[in-house]
Amino acid sequence: MKKHSIDLKNLKKEVRLDYYKSSGPGGQHKNKTMSCVRLYHNPTGIRVIATESRSQIKNRELAFKRLQVKLMELNIKDKERIPTKQPRRVKEQILQNKKRRSQKIHSRKKVSEDETE
Repeated sequence: MKKHSIDLKNLKKEVRLDYYKSSGPGGQHKNKTMSCVRLYHNPTGIRVIATESRSQIKNRELAFKRLQVKLMELNIKDKERIPTKQPRRVKEQILQNKKRRSQKIHSRKKVSEDETE
């Protein structure tokens, strides 16, 4: 598993920045300016969007913070599972339960005329 850099200088080199016009509340300023920021992290393919603020600078900072959080989550290594065996007592219990169920099902079958005599 490759560790991804969270340093801001390195991220700026690895990221493609897109700016676009926003919609929604925020007034005419937000609707006319390219204040929304979309980051695309090339090595991982992660996309992050920030549209909350009317300021492009604040949105860019927010998007980089979100990207750093996602990369930190990617860097966390999962614990390896240690396989364990079932104890013999548990295996025997499972087999006994299977046998009981099987006998129960067989006891529900219709009795033929040949067996009654």
